Amino acid sequence: MAPRGCAGHPPPPPPSPQAWVCPGKMLAMGALAGFWVLCLLTYGYLSWGQGLEEEEEGALLAQAGERVEPSTTSASQPHLIFILADDQGFRDVGYHGSEIKTPTLDKLAAEGVKLENYYVQPICTPSRSQFITGKYQIHTGLQHSIIRPTQPNCLPLDNATLPQKLKEVGYSTHMVGKWHLGFYRKECMPTKRGFDTFFGSLLGSGDYYTHYKCDSPGMCGYDLYENDNAAWDSDNGIYSTQMYTQRVQQILASHNPTKPLFLYLAYQAVHSPLQAPGRYFEHYRSIININRRRYAAMLSCLDEAINNVTLALKTYGFYNNSIIIYSSDNGGQPTAGGSNWPLRGSKGTYWEGGIRAVGFVHSPLLKNKGTVCKELVHITDWYPTLISLAEGQIDEDIQIDGYDIWETISEGLRSPRVDILHNIDPIYTKAKNGSWAAGYGIWNTAIQSAIRVQHWKLLTGNPGYSDWVPPQSFSNLGPNRWHNERITLSTGKSIWLFNITADPYERVDLSNRYPGIVKKLLRRLSQFNKTAVPVRYPPKDPRSNPRLNGGVWGPWYKEETKKNKPSKNQAKKKQKKSKIKKKKQQKAGSGSACHSGVPCG
Repeated sequence: MAPRGCAGHPPPPPPSPQAWVCPGKMLAMGALAGFWVLCLLTYGYLSWGQGLEEEEEGALLAQAGERVEPSTTSASQPHLIFILADDQGFRDVGYHGSEIKTPTLDKLAAEGVKLENYYVQPICTPSRSQFITGKYQIHTGLQHSIIRPTQPNCLPLDNATLPQKLKEVGYSTHMVGKWHLGFYRKECMPTKRGFDTFFGSLLGSGDYYTHYKCDSPGMCGYDLYENDNAAWDSDNGIYSTQMYTQRVQQILASHNPTKPLFLYLAYQAVHSPLQAPGRYFEHYRSIININRRRYAAMLSCLDEAINNVTLALKTYGFYNNSIIIYSSDNGGQPTAGGSNWPLRGSKGTYWEGGIRAVGFVHSPLLKNKGTVCKELVHITDWYPTLISLAEGQIDEDIQIDGYDIWETISEGLRSPRVDILHNIDPIYTKAKNGSWAAGYGIWNTAIQSAIRVQHWKLLTGNPGYSDWVPPQSFSNLGPNRWHNERITLSTGKSIWLFNITADPYERVDLSNRYPGIVKKLLRRLSQFNKTAVPVRYPPKDPRSNPRLNGGVWGPWYKEETKKNKPSKNQAKKKQKKSKIKKKKQQKAGSGSACHSGVPCG
């Protein structure tokens, strides 16, 4: 039997075979009954095999044969499984040379397509918003920082989300894990943005066991939700990686595999706080740095959980018609145990270490398996790609920034993407030496921005922490930068140019050597900036305090103007004249639906 801990329990027994497990042609009742019994025995035996070696697992699946997946292979719409890890560093996977063991990720990637020119955003909210809308941050107003729990802010409600588009073509949509796209209004919640069900957290981080989060002193609350309500009844103090895996197993066990499924599994791991069940530390006692050791335990736990998710897909008849996509949401944070070596920088920066991510696609539906894709791919590309795979449509009047890259991944064709706007943040202007003059009168280089066009990458402003952090930096008991390759930004420096294809580690700045290319990329930045919408970054709202909401983080904004709207029944009871009633109704109708000073979705 599989060990407990982060992996979750073995999948529960499958649904009744009469429902959908063993459909077939009309047979004699005796033969059909015997067939059902055989199916049940096969599934029961298979559910015991979580902890077996690969050879035994393969034998069990072979024994189950077509009884496991008799009908899913003919479905035209594939099951879409998107797994998002949190803060996993570029080096922190076995096939990138890490000392952390990730056998599941290594195997799935080796049998699928590894994405080795794959980009996300440097922090949580931006990556998640771009995945779910297919739009750059500048086109949703979320180009600055993250959505904080006390802010009256969320993913704009006028953006059609990926689950909403998939529901249009018959998909069941489920989200498990971290949301982090705002919740100040009920309309911002996951179940109002296209998901049939939601089980997870609304904030960016929290305790893995208690699910409590303090944003600041006196601003603390509970953060685990079942759809639109606090999940008190579903909380048994289980480590979140295990808890989310168990929920996925339950979803798969109860869903008909002949019906298309979209599952968005956004694990909390390996984001801080650094917590993991004790048994996962056993293989990492040699790692002296406590943060790195805890991080390694968390990642091993996550790897084992993904193994059980994959096994559940096979057990319940989904795997043969599934597309599994794995991605980190941003680079690792070295001070919290993550490693992006040999890339430069870390989470929260626009250096490669902050935005180049671990990613792969695993699926029996891939035409070219066991390959490496070095074509340019960005997290916005999943939106049109998955909608296309689902046989859905994107409205012609909707401008998105992603590309359908399925043929690039599955068949090895060239990517339709030739550039990426990493971001333009007009609020973050901390480059004291930045100026219009430094940007040749084309761009103010005090503004933090970054863009990639073919082989070239341009950064302006202050890109963030710029060290290279090699593995030996984690050989100390505490945080120590003695081994880091540190760079002191030159006086007056506010613009950098790199040939990323030739220099993926950003060691040779070519901005002085190729001013013509610099100007070309600055003009491209300026063109993008003309399409930007205003930044949405409102101040803290004291009404967000969980103390005012039963100790729970959750929607707090109420449309107070509705209270002033007169009731028609009251008007009739008071027998007001029609003229007065009409005036009052017009007055109520002309009022804003949003509280003064608070943004409306």
